[in-house]
Amino acid sequence: MVQLAGAAQPVRHAGLGHPGRAGALPLAFHEAANFYSLNIHGEKGLMQGLAARLYRRDLADVADYLHHFLDEENKHSIFFGGFCTRYARVYPTKQVSFEVKRPRDVEDFLFFARVMVFEEIVDRYNWWQGRDERLHPVARFINNNHHFEEARHLIFGRRLVEAMWQACAPAWDDELIEDVREHLTQFLVTSWREYYNPAVYADAGLADPYDLAEQAWAAPAQREHRRRTSTKLLGYLTSTGILVKEPVDAF
Repeated sequence: MVQLAGAAQPVRHAGLGHPGRAGALPLAFHEAANFYSLNIHGEKGLMQGLAARLYRRDLADVADYLHHFLDEENKHSIFFGGFCTRYARVYPTKQVSFEVKRPRDVEDFLFFARVMVFEEIVDRYNWWQGRDERLHPVARFINNNHHFEEARHLIFGRRLVEAMWQACAPAWDDELIEDVREHLTQFLVTSWREYYNPAVYADAGLADPYDLAEQAWAAPAQREHRRRTSTKLLGYLTSTGILVKEPVDAF
């Protein structure tokens, strides 16, 4: 495949070969804009969910940190939004939210679990791009800063999600637990899917962008890349019992 911006190693679309530096640069630019757009959409949903939970009595023990969390995510959105609106565009999200009535403790757990999944994947790319000397210093700074501040959020998220699972799951019946696991599995798959955006390939001047996105998704090198990037996250989800098997559709 043509290079994904900031990836630790070049990844290629199946059957396309390497496009060369001149061909890779437009794609790398639009991939970066797509990555920042994913952050914008993810953090917008995160901020909405945090704001809705700020003054709940049952979350009073973490209320101070939720304020801090919300403040930092807003600042991150300014970084990412500034780049996209000045130099590129904000790519629309493909995530679709279906209205499903679930008990409040289930909705709370799923919200914080989705946040954790989103941030764990993003953080791997932040870490890689912040250390990639091929990138412009501004791009490296944005990613380094995000990785540094997200470290606290990731620790908080892992501890909170595990605590909520241990407190709530014993009271859920098998059908509800299966629903929770299916929801998280699909969220992980659709989160990864957004990294293969046909609009990016079209903006980079590549032919047949939708077919190209499917080729990229199915390429063995990309399947291995997603698995490697998700290793720590999947280890957490299975070791806590939240998932009992890895989501095969993602790999």
